[in-house]
Amino acid sequence: MRPESDQIIVQGIEFYAYHGVPDAEQQIGHRYRVDLVADLDLREAGRTDDLRHTVSYGDLARLVIQIGTSQQCRLLERLAEQMCAAILEQFPQIQRVELFLAKRLPPTGTITELAGVKLIRSRL
Repeated sequence: MRPESDQIIVQGIEFYAYHGVPDAEQQIGHRYRVDLVADLDLREAGRTDDLRHTVSYGDLARLVIQIGTSQQCRLLERLAEQMCAAILEQFPQIQRVELFLAKRLPPTGTITELAGVKLIRSRL
C-alpha cells in the first residue's frame, strides 16, 4: 500500500566531502547540502507513539552523511543515486524518496550559492 500524503522531511543535512569532475575539486573538497522527503505510511506510528512504526530522521541523516563522506564521485547525479538506493534498501517502510543534493558555492566561474540535482526514486 502506497501512502498518499504521509512523509518524513529532513532539510539541511550538511557535510564536507571531495566530489567533482576536476581532480582539484576532489582534493580541495566542498560543502554539500541534502534535503530529503520520504513517503511512508505513518498511521500506526501516529496511533501507537512507537518508533518501530516509523523511520528515525536521525538515522536517515546519518546514512546520507555516511554515503556522502565515505567515497568520491565525479558527478552529483551518481552520489544522489547512491543515497536514494541506500535509503530504499535500508528502510523498507519507505516507498518513495525525493532527494535534493547540492554543492555549496560551486566553482562555476559565476557567483552561485549552490548547484545540485533532485532525484525521485520509488519501489513501484
